[in-house]
Amino acid sequence: MEGPTTDQVRAQAEERIRSKLALLPDQPGCYLMKNGDGTIIYVGKAKVLKNRVRSYFNGSHNGKTQRLVSEIRDFEYIVTSSNMEALILECNLIKQHHPRYNVLLKDDKSFPYIKITNEKHPKLEVTRRVIKDKGKYFGPYPNAFAAQQTKKLLDRLYPLRKCNTLPDKVCLYYHMGQCVAPCEFEVEQSTYDEMVQDITRFLNGGQNEVKKQLQVKMEAAAEALEFERAKEYRDQILAIEAIMEKQKITMSDTLDRDIFGYAVEKGWMCVQILYMRSGKMIERHATTFPYYGNAHDDFMTFVAQYYSDNPALPKEIFLPQSPEQTVQEQEQQPEEALTEQGQDAPADEGGALLQSWLNVKVVLPQRGRKRQVVEMAHQNAKVALDEKFRLIERDEERSVKAASGLAEYLHIPSARRIEAFDNSNIQGTDPVSAMVVFIDGKPDKKEYRKYKVKTVQGPDDYETMREVIRRRYERVLKEELTLPDLIVVDGGKGQISAAIDVLENELGLFVPVCGIVKDARHKTAQLMTGDPAEIVPLPRDSQEFYLLQRIQDEVHRFAITFHREQRGKSMIASKLDSIPGIGEKRRKLLLKHFGSIKKIKEASVEDFKAVSIGEKLASQIITALRDEP
Repeated sequence: MEGPTTDQVRAQAEERIRSKLALLPDQPGCYLMKNGDGTIIYVGKAKVLKNRVRSYFNGSHNGKTQRLVSEIRDFEYIVTSSNMEALILECNLIKQHHPRYNVLLKDDKSFPYIKITNEKHPKLEVTRRVIKDKGKYFGPYPNAFAAQQTKKLLDRLYPLRKCNTLPDKVCLYYHMGQCVAPCEFEVEQSTYDEMVQDITRFLNGGQNEVKKQLQVKMEAAAEALEFERAKEYRDQILAIEAIMEKQKITMSDTLDRDIFGYAVEKGWMCVQILYMRSGKMIERHATTFPYYGNAHDDFMTFVAQYYSDNPALPKEIFLPQSPEQTVQEQEQQPEEALTEQGQDAPADEGGALLQSWLNVKVVLPQRGRKRQVVEMAHQNAKVALDEKFRLIERDEERSVKAASGLAEYLHIPSARRIEAFDNSNIQGTDPVSAMVVFIDGKPDKKEYRKYKVKTVQGPDDYETMREVIRRRYERVLKEELTLPDLIVVDGGKGQISAAIDVLENELGLFVPVCGIVKDARHKTAQLMTGDPAEIVPLPRDSQEFYLLQRIQDEVHRFAITFHREQRGKSMIASKLDSIPGIGEKRRKLLLKHFGSIKKIKEASVEDFKAVSIGEKLASQIITALRDEP
């Protein structure tokens, strides 16, 4: 059977995209546009995925966007919990996949971090490089300005040194109270340690306490009519709120991690794996499968199997807690401020076994950003599973509507059960026929039937159709099987007339019959019905026409497969039957013992003793088969 044409592939892709567009969530995230080869050609971010992705397929665009849209055949998306997360994820994905239509964020520039240097006299600085120099890194921040604003605030609150090299005497920062002046005064290590701890606490989530202090100062300044000072405090509060939003997409410790989350519904499980490399989340993988036992146990089994097939291990694996651990945590754990490291629950039995087996750290985060990235994996699994079922529901609705619409075009009460026939032969040899059944627009493979044509000699398609229709519906009457609402035959007026003649005049059945006429390229061209047959004006871009295409392709595939099986058996039989001394019984015995003609041809004379064939006949068999062209 020929493969689908370019137009058919494009139409199927457009239909798939339309279905997925209808299911996009009202959440922030990143989207990945793909071409016909499955290659990612564009990565973007959105505050609302539904609105942004739909905009590509609606309205007019500039030349670049038109070229991009013309190549899109599919898309994926990753849900995030904020637009800032989407921004950082977008950067990571672009650097990972290098999509051809992305011109921004493709350089090696990274997001800024705030660093406390590891020196005798530590200082604060903003950097885009995270290296192993024992310095403390915090971030990333969405832009350099925001990071610099935070640093300025910290410089005012904590007087670490400001100079790259110590000057000979104190500078203006000392007089402003923003530097302890190690250039002129001896500074105790405990003073530095205390400031570093305070800054670390602030940058790891303790900014709320500082905001409260600034709020009190702002209100006091306003009460004293010091409005400029009050405005300065207000701007500092706004700066904290703008830049200290915690990011779950990147962590500053540069570790490689695999982060797992899962969701279950209607007996199915979706597992999402977020891949974090050098502290950055660069990719994700989703797997959906049915599960049959306890959800968490089956999830742990999946993780174990995943690493048995994928030996490359990260430094850490993040797993969600079991439902029992989650309940215990809620009952026993007090609410605490979030930190970057958070808290980790002790691994359950499955996690402990996994950790021991893989020799890698398995973490079950309870709080903080580690817990948040696990929750992100869970939410993406939930979205993917929900999309799966909604797509199935939409597909079923479309199939039912297509079958109902087809009945309306044919002016029949129903087309819920459709039985379709196709004949297959090559120059009249090994003629066969096949029947497929579609119920509510969906194939029902357990109802498929195969027919070896018995009474027709030569390539007579009409008589073949008459024989198969007769055999099928004689059995339906005899066994009181369900009659179809519609019979579809492969062909035009002649095939329709032959089927109706057998049904009405021989069997007394009045079942609607239609024929699918093919074009010069052997593709579905038009629908005919009635006797004499007339063309049904079915739009080629309709769901009803697409349903007929699927039916015709499926019955043709089934018939061709059956014909090839029979022809292959016939060729084998003819090769062996032509050898004197080999009848049907010995032919079956040889094929059962050796498995194929090729194995018989490669066998030695001694090998035939196992099937009670002597040396003389064995030599004749080997010679005859090896002489075959």
